[in-house]
Amino acid sequence: MSHPQDKATVLMEALPYIRSFYQKTIVVKFGGHAMIDEELKHSFAMDITLLSYIGMRPVVVHGGGPQIGSLLNKIGKESRFVGGMRVTDQETMDVVEMVLVGKINKELVSLINQNGGKAVGLSGKDGNLIMAKKLHLPGKAGSSKASVDLGMVGEVAAIDPQVIDTLDRSQFIPVIAPVGVGTDGRTYNINADLVAGEIAASLKAEKLILLTDVEGVKNGRGKLVSSLDAKQARSMLRSGAISGGMIPKVNCCLTALQRGVAKAHIIDGRVRHAMLLELFTDGGIGTQLVKK
Repeated sequence: MSHPQDKATVLMEALPYIRSFYQKTIVVKFGGHAMIDEELKHSFAMDITLLSYIGMRPVVVHGGGPQIGSLLNKIGKESRFVGGMRVTDQETMDVVEMVLVGKINKELVSLINQNGGKAVGLSGKDGNLIMAKKLHLPGKAGSSKASVDLGMVGEVAAIDPQVIDTLDRSQFIPVIAPVGVGTDGRTYNINADLVAGEIAASLKAEKLILLTDVEGVKNGRGKLVSSLDAKQARSMLRSGAISGGMIPKVNCCLTALQRGVAKAHIIDGRVRHAMLLELFTDGGIGTQLVKK
């Protein structure tokens, strides 16, 4: 885009979207390759700052699986997974909390602030933001075990958005690590996609955006589907067209839509400024999910 007029055209294409999303809450799950690529991390921080400057209300939830695995390897702790979830004993939970809350969260807050944003780091334990309960994973059919014990892996029991509302009134950007606390005071590790979906629902967000390592939802022929309504998405889940790691992401989006989120998006976080392309261009780059 070398001609100045082309740049003006792009800005004008974005104008109706900026106007539509002004003062609206956008919940973004930051994860995948974008979290370990320095250039992508910086561009993400710039994008979040831009959303704030043009009057949107971004809320960030981040993951950190690869970084957790890396530190566990360094200390000689073997990682074990069941159904794609990390079995988490107390020692592993200490590492999880250290990496998510003490390292990744603070690095991301610092990057946003360096780019002119006003970010504040939180875990789900702050202000009882995320109340958790132990996740019980059903055992395999035919197994003598009724459920699989994953240790300190949890699911969301309730969200109290008061601390987010307080930060929002002062125009701070909440950056949230997906760690929750149970009624017994125990700490639980929770899937970041699920936390983002629950927070988006509790805030009645305009949008839920999941950054992934794939282009979006693809049909049975491997072609990217740019838009799906809930009925179409459920049909693709039943037929097996949506499979593997995409299943929980789509289910997370469907739950958020059912509970008041206007739109959900699954986009490729490996693309620089993917959020801006999805939010402010007519074509977008990923898959948007709508209720109907």
